[in-house]
Amino acid sequence: MSTAYNFDTFPTRRGNHSVKWDMTDPDVLPLWVADMDFQSPPEVIEALEKAVRHGIFGYPYFGTEVQETIAAWLAKRHQWEVDPEAIVLLPGVVAGFNMAASAVTQPGDGVLVQTPTYGPFLKVSGHFGLVQQEVALQADEAGQYQIDLDALEAAITPETRIFMLCNPQNPSGRVFSKAELEGMAEVCLRHNVLICSDEIHSDLIYRGHKHIPVASLDEEIAAHTITLLAPSKTFNIAGLQASAAVIENAELRAQFEGERKGMVEWVNLLGMVAMQAAYTHGEPWLEALLDYLEANRDLAADFINQHMPGVQMAVPQGTYLAWLNCRGLHQPADPEAHFNPFFLEHAKVALNEGAWFGAGGEGFARLNFGCPRPLLQEALERMEKAVGAIS
Repeated sequence: MSTAYNFDTFPTRRGNHSVKWDMTDPDVLPLWVADMDFQSPPEVIEALEKAVRHGIFGYPYFGTEVQETIAAWLAKRHQWEVDPEAIVLLPGVVAGFNMAASAVTQPGDGVLVQTPTYGPFLKVSGHFGLVQQEVALQADEAGQYQIDLDALEAAITPETRIFMLCNPQNPSGRVFSKAELEGMAEVCLRHNVLICSDEIHSDLIYRGHKHIPVASLDEEIAAHTITLLAPSKTFNIAGLQASAAVIENAELRAQFEGERKGMVEWVNLLGMVAMQAAYTHGEPWLEALLDYLEANRDLAADFINQHMPGVQMAVPQGTYLAWLNCRGLHQPADPEAHFNPFFLEHAKVALNEGAWFGAGGEGFARLNFGCPRPLLQEALERMEKAVGAIS
């Protein structure tokens, strides 16, 4: 592992406007919302400092520079050649998938999601008067979610207009294979269903796995896909609200752009500065980060599976999120809760409540291991003590 970056310590985040830390009491360790407790790459910080020192924060204009940088990143990291003109800048991925749904549906149409899934996916139908259609991911003996293509196809009706794909999958950390992606895409093409693919964690992939953008599979799939991505998870700059959509179909791109409607405007100046710096200079930092996160992942999996009876952790293939099957603890689920009630009360550790991720999430919790290892170790030891007290 590179020693050029220090991931073992971080400045205090309490009292610094951090939703992750300031929404919890001082005696609670927060391992929930998906941002990391690491400083962003030095080059990102330096670029922001330079912009701040300039002292004028007027309306930004970057021409096509940021789109060209994103295209270069996609080509290098994912072997996906994209025309910069196909890239639309956005303030956030959540805004992007809501815009996508609005662009291609009418009230009464269907939006298809795989569950459990990222919570905001489950709110899209309510925003636009759509029918939410769900298909369950199926866990194998190791706890890894698998795709049931027959079930996916059976869930599609003549009203289905859009399929919300999450790859890498949140909350489980599955990185779907080429065969799985081809299978899902073929089902959607047969039924003329648009694919909206949230690929925000696509740069956080561990050894033995590879992220494949679904739109990179072939031209026909690309023409029926809106891909959403961002540097926010990769480089820990989520608070700067800088994201992008890749839409290679020009007609579909125009439909999507039309959904801004004066509500979803440009990316702010500092967000674009950070995105440009991250994708231009951040790769060495990312490689060191991946080594550190992989060691954290393995520590968490080994500790939980060996020392917490009633809890199982499938090893995530991507993301810095662990999906814990806590059903053996026989604790009640609360879909309205931010935090898993058992671990918050008994361990003073804040994990996401699994029921928030929809059907199939009941009895689970999501743990964010994107933090310094000493903090992770302390949280795991607290959790072990809490589980031991009821075993």
